[in-house]
Amino acid sequence: MSVLTIDGLRVSYAAPEGRRAVVHGVSLEIGEGETLALVGESGSGKSTTAQAVLGLLPHGGRTDSGRVLLGGLDISGWSERALRTIRGTQVGFVPQDPVTSLDPVRTIGAQVGEALRLHGHRDRRARQARVIELLDRVGIDDPDLRARQYPHELSGGMRQRVLIASAVALRPRLLIADEPTSALDATVQRRVLDLMDELRTQEGTSILLVTHDLGVAADHAQHLVVLQGGRVVEQGRSAEVLSAPADGYTRQLLADAPAFASGFRNAQAPNFLRDAAVAAAENPNAITATGLVKSFESRGRAPFRAVDDVSFRVRKGTTHALVGESGSGKTTTARLITRFQHPDAGAITIDGTDVTHAAGKDLRALRRRIQLVYQNPFASLDPRQRIEDIVAEPLVNFRIGTKAERRDRAVDLLERVALPSDVARRTPRELSGGQRQRVAIARALAIDPDIIVLDEAVSALDVTVQARILELLASLQSELGLTYLFISHDLAVVRGISYTVSVMRHGRIVEDGPTQRIFEDPQHDYTRELLAAVPGRSEVHA
Repeated sequence: MSVLTIDGLRVSYAAPEGRRAVVHGVSLEIGEGETLALVGESGSGKSTTAQAVLGLLPHGGRTDSGRVLLGGLDISGWSERALRTIRGTQVGFVPQDPVTSLDPVRTIGAQVGEALRLHGHRDRRARQARVIELLDRVGIDDPDLRARQYPHELSGGMRQRVLIASAVALRPRLLIADEPTSALDATVQRRVLDLMDELRTQEGTSILLVTHDLGVAADHAQHLVVLQGGRVVEQGRSAEVLSAPADGYTRQLLADAPAFASGFRNAQAPNFLRDAAVAAAENPNAITATGLVKSFESRGRAPFRAVDDVSFRVRKGTTHALVGESGSGKTTTARLITRFQHPDAGAITIDGTDVTHAAGKDLRALRRRIQLVYQNPFASLDPRQRIEDIVAEPLVNFRIGTKAERRDRAVDLLERVALPSDVARRTPRELSGGQRQRVAIARALAIDPDIIVLDEAVSALDVTVQARILELLASLQSELGLTYLFISHDLAVVRGISYTVSVMRHGRIVEDGPTQRIFEDPQHDYTRELLAAVPGRSEVHA
């Protein structure tokens, strides 16, 4: 008997013009102890399908027809109260966004233990022990301390792991994981996905895995269902679909997936940059970081050194990647370079100018030359503003152009990042996570900066849109000589976009050099561990 059967599911959302259908007759089946991956672009209906199973559709969402069977039991028409009895016990759910899914005023331990308490685990000490066990199992360091902390004290990757710990607390028969590793670095991603594999093989847990990462799907799912525009265009055993896709859309997804790509960008600067360097050989670097140090106070403990003697250089017009695990210091380094934080020691030079202590007018001038694309676009976009106003905001701040010119510039930028023109009149809440990330990139491009710091800028995007964004970034770099500092946990993406790489661990750079050399001949054990964790390198599990 199948654990989950979805038969002819149709879902719609409320819209000003009436109901808008987003899922059109989706059918799938997951057997005992199997993993099925739902893959497709942002807006293809993956998350909506997963949410509809447990009645977790957002406001305005409605299941119009179709059946959902859990172990043969039809739960399609169940009330919210009835569905609560199977959430957690029979079906665990890992949502996509840990920022909006965790209560900011409750400790991590209290939130992970809540499901245990609600379902009859009354012994407080036993509950606490189980919480510590769960946090440790999903790879959270010092779980005793983390259990006493609050969500804002944890990195994005750690918060995602907390959600997974909560979902598996009651050992459910089915686990629905909606992009469970999109915010995680490669080694933690592997640990979390290996945990899911253990649940599947050791406890017989079935898994519905929603992912835009075909490498993850290839490594961990026995079956694939490919969605496009809310319709199933292809499904079957993973090995068969990936080796001989029948549908053109599936073939495009595979072509765009960085996990299956080969080749490197030239480790040297492009020709036009080398020519320019002849004329300006005394200043070939856009960014020079020397001995950067940054520490943070920690309650009841010695100051935590997040960045520890970090030095690197980025040649003009090239892309330098910072890679490493969550908490390795990548994002803090990016915020130091952009001067959103001040280093405790060290120096930062931008295009030959020392900006370490820039303030006032000098700092404002720096803001126009260097832009930061944040890791979480939902938190960085004003939910009350229309998208065209968000994209044009830097132009307003720097008093560039008339209102009509700024509007035209915003629409042009939205088109360049593969968003339809009608998005301009929407708000962030009306967009998918991937669409919001593209808006953030468009905003960063608005004032034509020399340097763009991209902090996990493509981590939330499906592979097709990700490929288009990376192509756009490469095209802009070629046309305008832009310099990128690219922070990412996705080494498959780093392989294709960067000229040089610095590998960070515990706030320090343990290895750096040309991308091809780092990938083909890593010298440090940690670098080798990161490369071994890149998805898409193993055979699909039986």
